[in-house]
Amino acid sequence: MAKELTGRTALVTGAGSGIGAACARRLAADGARVLVLDLRAEPAEKVAAELGGTAVVADVSDSGFVAALPDEPIDIVVNNAGFQHVAPIEEFPPEVFAAMLRVMVEAPFLIARRVLPGMYARGWGRFVNISSVHGLRASPFKSAYTTAKHALEGFSKVVALEGAPHGVTSTCVCPAYVRTGLVEAQIADQAKVHGIEPGEVVENIMLQPAAIKRLIEPEEVAELVAYLCGPSGAFITGVSLPVDGGWTAR
Repeated sequence: MAKELTGRTALVTGAGSGIGAACARRLAADGARVLVLDLRAEPAEKVAAELGGTAVVADVSDSGFVAALPDEPIDIVVNNAGFQHVAPIEEFPPEVFAAMLRVMVEAPFLIARRVLPGMYARGWGRFVNISSVHGLRASPFKSAYTTAKHALEGFSKVVALEGAPHGVTSTCVCPAYVRTGLVEAQIADQAKVHGIEPGEVVENIMLQPAAIKRLIEPEEVAELVAYLCGPSGAFITGVSLPVDGGWTAR
């Protein structure tokens, strides 16, 4: 069978590990050439070498990062880079709040601004924004993350509306807690905030609203991303797709 994304180039941010690495691997398996963007050189280079892709080492919290992007057509963008900080609003560092908005809102805007003209010229493009259940629901102590993901949801819809006449789609994938290093760090943070043992955090705090009480595997998220980028996802745009174990059913 022909690989569905042969001839396409995909940019995946935060692709050195976790969801980003899983998405990079899955898109490469469908034939895409992958630009593996990460803040950390060693993980980016390792994943890129595994896939026969290209490592792009850049800090997306710095608006000048777009200069590091290769000067070549980019057909698929997976906006995955992000980080978390857990604290009450009155204790939340303003500089961390601002940095989270730069990484999860401004960076996707700057990437879109850079690559949309080429997508329009070729009549084809895919944006898949790795949002979160926190793009659809709120949780205490996550003011910046919830704000950033809600903003990303809105930006994705605007890209969908502007891009539709040019063959460009834009969607959000909204996982609950995925088994990544980011989540492992959150478990420790939440244990500290709530004054409980880390073992109690996943089921009693993190997954309390969800019907399915387990962490999501990165590969499960990547499968949906690949579907949205392939031919079967051509009519799916401007929407947010929860992968949340029933969290948003409540």
